[in-house]
This record gives sequence, C-alpha cells and structure tokens, in this order.
Amino acid sequence: MEYLLPILFLFVAFIYSSVGLGGGSSYTALMAIFGINYLIIPTASLSLNLIVTSIGMVNFWRNGYGRIDLIAPFLITSIPMAYLAGSLNLPKEIFQLILLFTLILVVVRIYVLREFQFSFYLSGTKKWIFMVGLGAILGFVAGSVGIGGGIYLVPLIVMFGLGSEKEAAAAGTIFIWVNSLVGVFARAQAGTFDIDFILPLIGAVIVGALAGSYLGSFKFHAKTIQKIMGTVIIFAIIFLFRGIL
Repeated sequence: MEYLLPILFLFVAFIYSSVGLGGGSSYTALMAIFGINYLIIPTASLSLNLIVTSIGMVNFWRNGYGRIDLIAPFLITSIPMAYLAGSLNLPKEIFQLILLFTLILVVVRIYVLREFQFSFYLSGTKKWIFMVGLGAILGFVAGSVGIGGGIYLVPLIVMFGLGSEKEAAAAGTIFIWVNSLVGVFARAQAGTFDIDFILPLIGAVIVGALAGSYLGSFKFHAKTIQKIMGTVIIFAIIFLFRGIL
C-alpha cells in the first residue's frame, strides 16, 4: 500500500484535474477500500483536493473561463457549512452512510445524467435560491466526508444554463479549493490531521494535476474524461455496502 496508493492517486489527480475537479470522491473511496482510519480520510482527501485544484485554477482561470459572479453565490453558504461539518465528530457508521450515499450520487451523475439537459434556465430569485441552497449542501458534504462537491456542481451549472462547460470547470476548481481549505482548517482544529500519512501522497497528486489540468484546459473533452471516473467509485460502493451490512 505504501507505493500503490500514490500511484493510484496520481492517476486520479490526472483524470479529475482534466475536468476541473479535485478528485476527492475517488481519494475518499480508495482510502475506504484500503481500510484507512475513517477519522483521517476526510482531512487527507481535502488536503489533496487543495493541491490539485490550486493547479487547476491557474490553468482554467488564466484562459479566461473564471467568473466570480458565477461562483460567489455558492460560496456564501458552502463555507460555513464546510466548517460546521468539519468540526463534527461523526460516528463511523454515520460517516460510512453519508459517504455511501454521496458516492452513489456520483455514479448516477456520471453514468445516468451525463447527457441529461434541462430545457429551461434559472434566473432571478429561483437562480439565487438554487445557488445558495446547493452551496450549503455541497459544503456540508465537503466538510463531513472529504468530497469537495465539484463533481456535482460542475454539471449542474451547465444543466441549469448558468455557464459553459469550461466556465463550470473553472468554478468547480475554486469551489473545491475554498471548501477544502475550510474543511482542513476545521479538522486540524479537531485533531484529525495526519501529516505523516498525507505527505507521501502530495508529490503524486502534484504530478497528476499538472498534466491533467493542462491537457484538460486545452485539449480534453469533459464528457469523455468523466466516463473514466466511475470504476473505482463503483468498487468503493460495493466495499462500503458490505462493510455496513
């Protein structure tokens, strides 16, 4: 496991960063599969999210895809919810149930809803209610299980006509980065930050993120890359389901 996890995480960082995501869902899933202490899984996942999305932000935003007006409403509610969730000491069973549910949604998002498009666009009050509400939900997910929320946010921005695919990817990077930072801070205060475990994984995700975010912002098509993400998530769902039973 000493060498296998960094190799797997390098691949995950490459794939996720190519579409403006941090990889938290797969980091969390892999650590659960390998039996890592559930108390340090969210902190480790959020820390790696910070690294991957900081690189992705540079490549997507410098190419003109960043929009502050798009991401700001989501952050208004996600930041306090990420801090609150990161400060909670959830029992292992509750952590596993939340993680299982969020991973199932990831699979549904990738394989079922990838071609789904809404026929209307949000505007006015409905738009703001949607953005602040979704921000709160995804902020709580980020702080509690270590999934930054971008994997849900990015397609929903496109589905509801709030931005283009590249604009959504750029918004996803900043959303994940901010909420991961808040979640790590909250969990560090709670004493669940294991630097010795995290450090060996940092170099791997840096290499993967540099390659993935560069190619993704210039060459890769988001929908094509997203189809690759589901395999490890499905294995994690099976593993978690068996563990809960």
